[in-house]
Amino acid sequence: MSQSPSPVDRSAAVDRSDLAGDVLAVVSQSGPTVSFFDAATDRLLDTLEVLAEPHELCFDPTQRLLWCTTAYHSGYYHAHGGRRTELTVIDADTRRIVEVIDLAPEHGPHGLALDAARHRLYVSVEGGPDRPGGVVVIDTRTRRPIGRIDTDAPGPHWFAVSTDGRTGYATNKEAPFVSVVDLDRGVLTAKVEVPGSEGLAVSADGTHAYVAGPYLGFAGKPDAKPDATPGIRVIDAGSAAVVATLPTGSPALPVHLTSTGRLLAGEVRSTPDPASGLGRQLPGRLTVFSADDHRHLGSVEVGLFPLTITSSPDGRFAYVSSVVSSTVDVIALDALTPVSRLTVPKRAEPGAHGLAYLPRPA
Repeated sequence: MSQSPSPVDRSAAVDRSDLAGDVLAVVSQSGPTVSFFDAATDRLLDTLEVLAEPHELCFDPTQRLLWCTTAYHSGYYHAHGGRRTELTVIDADTRRIVEVIDLAPEHGPHGLALDAARHRLYVSVEGGPDRPGGVVVIDTRTRRPIGRIDTDAPGPHWFAVSTDGRTGYATNKEAPFVSVVDLDRGVLTAKVEVPGSEGLAVSADGTHAYVAGPYLGFAGKPDAKPDATPGIRVIDAGSAAVVATLPTGSPALPVHLTSTGRLLAGEVRSTPDPASGLGRQLPGRLTVFSADDHRHLGSVEVGLFPLTITSSPDGRFAYVSSVVSSTVDVIALDALTPVSRLTVPKRAEPGAHGLAYLPRPA
C-alpha cells in the first residue's frame, strides 16, 4: 500500500502569478496536520497540528474559517480504532485553531457542505444502535449544532447542498441509495437507487446531482448487480431518479464540479494484493467530463488512490489529493496537463486527504 507514484512530466510552464496570495489547505490524516501551500508557487507556508484523525475540510469565506472533521481515533472507514466526535475550527489567515467542537453523542463526522448565505454548515455523521446516520446542522455564527436530519442509512459519507440551500444529498457507501433531504423542513424526501455511492457534486442550477458509484468495496464483486459498473450517476433533481451514467474506466471516489462546468472524477486503479485490502495501488486518474452535455473531455494521471478534488475559483486548475502516495497533483484543466505535485507530510498510512482552496482576503 506504500508504493511510490510513477514519475510525472511537469515540464509545462504555466503562469499562476494571478493566484498570488491564495492558499491551498491540505489534510494529512496520519500527520495529523493541515498544511498550507502558496497556490502560486507551491511553497509550504505553515503546518498546523490537529486532532487525529482529520479527514475533510470546508472553507467559509464569510467568516474566513476553515472547518475540519475528525472521524476516527485511527484508521479509516470500516478499518478504524473507534469513532471520534470532534470538529476543529481554524482561522484561515492566522492558521491557528479557534475552537474544537464536540458533537457527542454524534460520531464519525466526515462530509462537510456549506450554505454561506444561510450561515449553515452540514456535517454527515455515522449511525449507531439507537439512530441511523444523518446530517448535523451547525450555525456558523455561533458554531453550535441547531438540528439533525436523518438519512436512513448507517454510513452517510459525503454531503452536498444545492446552490439555493434548499436540497441536500448524502451518499451512502453500503446502502443502495442516495439520500435526498429537504433542508428547509429537515426531512428525508427521497431515496435514489444507486448501488453504493461515493463522492458527489450538485450542478450550479440545482437541476442535477453527480454521484460516483458503486462503493469501492462493492465494485467488481462476483455478486455485483448489472448496474454496478463504475461511473458517475447523473440524478435528475425533479424526478429524484438516475437519468444517465458517465462511464469511468475504474471505480471513482471523489467528484467535483468547477465554476466553468467541468465535472471532475478521481479514479482509483489497483491490482489484487493478498497483503492489502486495498490492493496494490497504481497511479490514479483524473477524468474530466462536460457537465452540460456529458462529453468525455480527457484524463490525466495523478497519485495513488485519489480521495479529494477541488479547483481554483476561476476553474483553471484542479487539485487532486491522493491518500496512499500522500501527494496533491496540480492540473491545468484547459490543456489537461500536470503542473506540479505537492508532497504532504505523513507519519504513517494514510496521508493526504481533505482539501480547501482559500482565496486571498478581499
